[in-house]
Amino acid sequence: MTGAPDAGIDADELARRCADAMWADDAASQALGMRIDSVGPGRATLSMPIRADMTNGHGIAHGGFVFALADSAFAFACNAGNERTVAAGCDIVFAAPVHEGDELTAVAVERHRFGRNGVYDVRVTRANGEVVAEFRGRSRTIGGTLVEE
Repeated sequence: MTGAPDAGIDADELARRCADAMWADDAASQALGMRIDSVGPGRATLSMPIRADMTNGHGIAHGGFVFALADSAFAFACNAGNERTVAAGCDIVFAAPVHEGDELTAVAVERHRFGRNGVYDVRVTRANGEVVAEFRGRSRTIGGTLVEE
């Protein structure tokens, strides 16, 4: 799992503090209307409504917006242990079209950490629970922390 916090702070509190620090500077996620629903060690859940300006020429949500939600959930999950971490690679499978008015939720879960690397899965669903995308991210720590423990 993620880096162990010192005895002075609980892992869930550390994850929340890291998310708050990242969120403060995350203009992209904020501008897209994302919300952080929950964070914890190696996990994060974000939501986003699909607006009219997010649709493409087929009248469905542009895949880039679905990807952005999954990528943001991935980012918050892999930084929850207070080690500055970025994406080393990722891919997505779109399982169902997304429409204006859909409320999407992305749940990111750490699968494995090894050395400076990690593997995370993100499932994106609409409000009725239907899976619309599956995302896999590979992370790499880059040194430094987000918050003081």
